[in-house]
Amino acid sequence: MANSVNKVILVGRLGKDPELKYMASGTPFCRFSMATDTVWNDKGSGERQEKTEWHNIVVWDRLAEICNQYLTKGRLVYIEGSLQTREWDDQEGNKRKTTEIRAREMVMLGGNPGEGTGGGGPRRAASSEGSSAPAAGGGASTITDDDIPF
Repeated sequence: MANSVNKVILVGRLGKDPELKYMASGTPFCRFSMATDTVWNDKGSGERQEKTEWHNIVVWDRLAEICNQYLTKGRLVYIEGSLQTREWDDQEGNKRKTTEIRAREMVMLGGNPGEGTGGGGPRRAASSEGSSAPAAGGGASTITDDDIPF
């Protein structure tokens, strides 16, 4: 048994298109926001309630390039990774801090936004560990194995 675990699993929709950038060393990374929703019925009124939580996602290396190429705003995705907190000084010298999800695996779910719900089953699009195979589920997908460059 591990002494500690830092693991995050999210299924949600992209809030914006990924932004791909490169470190001075040439290492690619991309960032995007992702929304997850919680829905419940209010006990008092019985009305449906909904809360959206926004998450900042950062992806590195080849997986960053794949996310930039295939993901778009509104796309439903599965993200697996860990929490990462960064600190820096802003332009005015103030200490700043943010917590984000460092994605290590991404699976595209359903079809592309605007295609309706008939997009087929989930497809494993990429993993930072180098595995790439269709995820469990089956069915047709808008992206085939021939479309994925690995």
